[in-house]
Amino acid sequence: MAKVTLTQFLTLDGVVQAPGAPDEDRDGGFEHGGWLVPYTDEDMGRFVAEGFRSAEAFLLGRRTYEIFAAYWPRVTDPGNPVASRLNALPKYVASRTLDGVGWHNSTLLGDDAVREVAALRERLEGEVQIHGSGNLARSLMAHGLIDEYRLLTYPVILGGGKRLFDGGAVPTALERTGGGTTSTGVAINTYRVTGSPRSGSFDLEE
Repeated sequence: MAKVTLTQFLTLDGVVQAPGAPDEDRDGGFEHGGWLVPYTDEDMGRFVAEGFRSAEAFLLGRRTYEIFAAYWPRVTDPGNPVASRLNALPKYVASRTLDGVGWHNSTLLGDDAVREVAALRERLEGEVQIHGSGNLARSLMAHGLIDEYRLLTYPVILGGGKRLFDGGAVPTALERTGGGTTSTGVAINTYRVTGSPRSGSFDLEE
């Protein structure tokens, strides 16, 4: 069985919309695209590169697929840890609007992406990575199909925009398994899913 991991960039108030460029995603009138870029440094680059080295396949939503497919095939350096993995490894794309996918080794999933991802998780081995792809991530989270979260939280508050954990998030308990802080103050945390949350009480015992 494969392990499904999610790597996500988010603001301190949980926004994941358009981290990389002003026009990446203006849905809902979003005007703060590119908020991640000023915090980019070598620490972040090392973490991202190390993560890609462990990938055996990728799961991508439509918007992320289109952004990646327009950029990474043009990076041909075999020593680039991101491009070399993305360009060579299998990519499974969840979309109801794309007619086809032309990037090398890409497969378009059917209408029931949750069912197909569940089947892939059973059939594949190694690590299947989701990067960005917020809508896909939320769908899979709701069905318990993400095993590990790699969250990079940036020291910025935007007040509005699409969020990873919205009001419909399924209650989930996590165990922190690693992380650190970059030179620009980005908090990196890796969490393993452990099951359902437990509760307790601070009431004094009589």
